[in-house]
Amino acid sequence: MYFSSNALARKMERLANESWQRVDLSPSHAYLLMIAIEEPGVQPGTLAGELQLKPSTITRLIEKLEEKKLVVRFTEGKTTNVYATPKGKELLPQLKECLKDFYEGYTHVLGNEESAKLVANMNKLSDALPG
Repeated sequence: MYFSSNALARKMERLANESWQRVDLSPSHAYLLMIAIEEPGVQPGTLAGELQLKPSTITRLIEKLEEKKLVVRFTEGKTTNVYATPKGKELLPQLKECLKDFYEGYTHVLGNEESAKLVANMNKLSDALPG
């Protein structure tokens, strides 16, 4: 299972990187930006849960997107909210096209039904295993 899951992860990473290459963002940055666009004021903890990443990783992703002027953070007390900038929002059509390309890339090989089953099973296993 270890080697099989890593081989699949490497192949999916390659496909994802190719899909988002035209917007000059990694898949993680692109997904975070899409969430910030679709959920203005999203909190880092929510992003960590949705992307299944550690809070420290989310912080680094946000910092990189801030450097590119694609998101901004506002902190009030202990609450931090993340918003897409106008420049970030302009990328949404391209981000959705990249997402479509990624989805079509793996469903072309696996099929729609098998892809949906695979994602559901992977989420189930991920949730069941200790973090």
